[in-house]
Amino acid sequence: MWREDFLIVCTQSPCDTTVATTRFKMSARDTLRHNKTAILMTLCGDFRLILNKVHEKNLITGREYNNLKSINKEDAEGHVVELVDKIMNKGETVCRDFLHLLQTDKEVETTYPELKNMQLKDTCLLPMSVQACSLDVLTPEIKRLKREECYQLKSHPVGLCVIINNENFMDGRMRSGTNKDAECLAEVFSWLRFRVLMCKDQSQHQMERALRCFASLDDLAQLQEFDVKEWLGTGFVELQQAPKHGDAFICCILSHGEKEVVFGIDRKPLSIKQITRTFKATDQSALSGKPKVFLVQACQGGQIQRGVLLKDLEADAASPFFPEEADFLVAIATVEDHASFRHKVDGSWFIQSVCQQLKEGCPRGEDLTTILHHVNSDVSQKEGSKEFGAAKQMPEVRFTLRKTLVLSPEA
Repeated sequence: MWREDFLIVCTQSPCDTTVATTRFKMSARDTLRHNKTAILMTLCGDFRLILNKVHEKNLITGREYNNLKSINKEDAEGHVVELVDKIMNKGETVCRDFLHLLQTDKEVETTYPELKNMQLKDTCLLPMSVQACSLDVLTPEIKRLKREECYQLKSHPVGLCVIINNENFMDGRMRSGTNKDAECLAEVFSWLRFRVLMCKDQSQHQMERALRCFASLDDLAQLQEFDVKEWLGTGFVELQQAPKHGDAFICCILSHGEKEVVFGIDRKPLSIKQITRTFKATDQSALSGKPKVFLVQACQGGQIQRGVLLKDLEADAASPFFPEEADFLVAIATVEDHASFRHKVDGSWFIQSVCQQLKEGCPRGEDLTTILHHVNSDVSQKEGSKEFGAAKQMPEVRFTLRKTLVLSPEA
């Protein structure tokens, strides 16, 4: 396991005139809560099997497995209650994986046949008025408002995804594993219909100038200076044609860093604030009013976060003007003053989680902030040391998005 910066070696009832039913998406956690009593009664039949299954699927840690296996309860029901509560407290992603286990595992199906009769899908039937559930009776004004709740991504490609990938630093050190991150980002964002470009090993000054060039795209000859590569199916190749902006923009920075800055390969800092403000709205910018997402994989300091053992707990305005700093989303691998972790072969915790959660969440229609909540939950559960809780990581997300941003994969 590598840590960024200085550990260099190392997501129908009967209908009458006023009531009908419609199918709503229910969160996995709510689905568990809705069926909790029935699930508890069923799993009591063989507590050891379900405990071993959730451990095999990495839904609980080894330490949690041992604690659940040895808790002092008189009957199986007490053990099952502890397990299900533990799952529910781990967040939406783990709840969803647990439901998937209950519905798809053959041994679980054989041992607990009663699960077949439960409504464990992520939908439920809820009563609502005909006027509210029927799209046919919505007025044109209401339809327009619903469309305006989301950013409209109609261009082909959707936009540019620019990756700045700093691997080889001038002091002779390497960020091993960063190419894995770059390739995973390229794969997932090309799948999400973006054109993916990469600049490799940029100094602070080159990063600053390259970002200004990508923001304006008014001097395309400059791109030759930054040796821009383009993702084409299975790898990066020479730039095929001049890039153009679409309806959204993604920028991924993979480097070392300190509090609120990232480093060029010359170890000189470039502030994250300066990076984002390079793309702020202007009268001339092709990205004004469009979503701009920044994913930053870099340490924000040298401190190591420690874990805390918790007890189980149960329309746009009418004005045509908008702030120049609107429509940004910045997701950073870790909170300020702390380190982030990167495996020298498998890539960083943060970027690998982002890619995985995009693959899972986008086909379900989840918006980007929801997906990044899954990322936060996923990364926060990882352990960077053999001692549980000794080395943790907490990503940070901040945004000024005015609408919901939903990225869709290729049809």
